[in-house]
Amino acid sequence: MGDELKLADYAAVQDYLFSLKAQGLKFGIDRMRLLAGALGHPERAVPCVHIAGTNGKGSVAAMLDAILKETGLRRGLYTSPHLVRLGERVQVDRVLLGEREIMAYAQELRPMAARLADEGGADDHPSFFEFMTAMAFLQFARKKCDVNVIEVGLGGRLDATNVVTPAVSVIASIGLDHCEMLGNTVELIAAEKAGIIKPGVPVVMGRVLPAVERVIRARAAECGSRVVSVVAEFGEDLGKYPATNLEGDYQRWNAATATLAARELAAREAKVGAVLTDELIARGLMQVDWPGRWQRVRLGGRLVVLDASHNPDGAQVLETSLARLVAETGRAPVVVTGVLGAVRARPLLETICHSAREIHFVVPQQGRACGYEELEALLPASFAARGGRVVRSTVETIFPSRDECTAGGPDDAVVLTGSIYLLGEVMARLAPQRGPGEGRLQDF
Repeated sequence: MGDELKLADYAAVQDYLFSLKAQGLKFGIDRMRLLAGALGHPERAVPCVHIAGTNGKGSVAAMLDAILKETGLRRGLYTSPHLVRLGERVQVDRVLLGEREIMAYAQELRPMAARLADEGGADDHPSFFEFMTAMAFLQFARKKCDVNVIEVGLGGRLDATNVVTPAVSVIASIGLDHCEMLGNTVELIAAEKAGIIKPGVPVVMGRVLPAVERVIRARAAECGSRVVSVVAEFGEDLGKYPATNLEGDYQRWNAATATLAARELAAREAKVGAVLTDELIARGLMQVDWPGRWQRVRLGGRLVVLDASHNPDGAQVLETSLARLVAETGRAPVVVTGVLGAVRARPLLETICHSAREIHFVVPQQGRACGYEELEALLPASFAARGGRVVRSTVETIFPSRDECTAGGPDDAVVLTGSIYLLGEVMARLAPQRGPGEGRLQDF
């Protein structure tokens, strides 16, 4: 009992959850199955859509949530990582899981986790991500949600969220990311993500490479699951894709994925089918709330764009967005960036160099972040050769207050891009009303 008293305040809960995170990533769903069973299987209480993908899965989840909001149904939304506050991961009708609720769930789950470890060994103790997944399932069940939107944390087949049997599975996109864990080819990564496909459950497939499509279709055939393809439905003409308030061509691809997922959900769940219409889908797609995806804000009258492009596929999308910004403003932007790992940094910096006139390097407060020297070494020589300027800086220096950005001059547009964790650090400064950032609990 004495140990449990240590979780009497939120700081103690943060410390406890951090101690779980510090033990590292634990792949496999056996632990989550044990925990879900001990909890009475709350993941079975509410029908859900399960979404995997290298890029776009969070945007598709937010779009589906916005569509379902238009129906008046109560929605659970589980995404990761968070930007500022831990409770962002678990939302009901977009209300964040509060500190008191996180405390109560941690208090409830901790002795149960200890018992599982006592019975089966230390490896059966749930991880940080499994704790958060359990909190989501419990919250959604107890709040009597009508439908849940569940985003995969990492991969799919071995992800803790894969204990669900959804009404619809979604694979938004497949690219090279987290290769050290998922495989170093798109086919291997596709096989991991296709692991969310369940027998008889339709799978909505976003725009993917032919080699990836073959993997997804093979897994779906094994499961007797129908594949609903965005390209088959909407073709190659972007003008025929659904519109959304989120900027970028790729967001229209995501909007098409969300549209098909919503239609499939309506066909399989009577409560959704009774109220969902194409008009509501279109209206929801124009009301999507998903910060940090080419998000424009004004700081002291200056345009600042917040964008979480952090891997090779994201870099390709960033290239198009930066080119459009240059055409729109008539001048090269100032770019602020920080990245986790050289594999991600290299393509991102190559892209940035094509459009930026000045680059400010910052180091996110994460153990995997690239330092200044590493970022500078990865910067193409062509940038300096054409007079590009490089600055070592910090988030505090560039964003000293909620309405101020010091990078570049007063007429420069500023683009903040790279690690999603860096965006979280900046957002905590720009919106202090959200509460202090919980950066140490961000990574996975």
